[in-house]
Amino acid sequence: MAGRGFTLKQFHVHHDRCAMKVGTDGILLGAWAPLGRARRILDVGTGTGLVALMLAQRGDEEVHITGLELDEAAAGQAADNVAASPWPGQISIVQGALQQFEAEPFELIVSNPPYFAPGQAFDCAARARARHGGSLSLAELFAHCSRLLSPTGLLCLVLPWQAQQDALQQADSNGLFLLERQSVITREGKSPGRFLLRFGRIKNCLIAGDIVINTENGGYGDIYKGMVSPFYLKM
Repeated sequence: MAGRGFTLKQFHVHHDRCAMKVGTDGILLGAWAPLGRARRILDVGTGTGLVALMLAQRGDEEVHITGLELDEAAAGQAADNVAASPWPGQISIVQGALQQFEAEPFELIVSNPPYFAPGQAFDCAARARARHGGSLSLAELFAHCSRLLSPTGLLCLVLPWQAQQDALQQADSNGLFLLERQSVITREGKSPGRFLLRFGRIKNCLIAGDIVINTENGGYGDIYKGMVSPFYLKM
């Protein structure tokens, strides 16, 4: 079904021109990132535009989302997905690198950043390049997100468990505090495979919890189901 894309309740995402297809990480981030009163939102590495579209569905008409994407083909497809969605006026797709991106501060920044640190072995072709940290390291991600974040803004990331310690160090180096950590467990009883992390400039009590995707009996975990049921067709 990769060539046909991914259909959700209120929109469809084509991803045949994108290195990174629609996946669980993007769904989690788009469903979880707290909108609060944010009106200006930046989605770093928007890919297909999935997370931006999910945030538009969750927000009101005053929310505007900028999807920033380095890859030209992916940016073009994201723009097409946005144009075909119910929210073409609320999402802007910008093709370019975060390191050179200039804009007024954002109240919420979200990202599903590259998985692998430079130096690790990785697959060839565009998918591997999209997942590899060579074009945007965690250090650069945190530095430039901090630059673009408003004083009371939030940075929300989905990361593999291996990257958590590095993320905490980079946040500390850029004046950001961990406010929430949700451990994502693919199947009940297993160790977490990824984390949802929320950072801000104002230190507060840390919120921590678990999100179980699949229970032992094969069903969906209650928290996960509550998060994604507004989007998945069969839920």
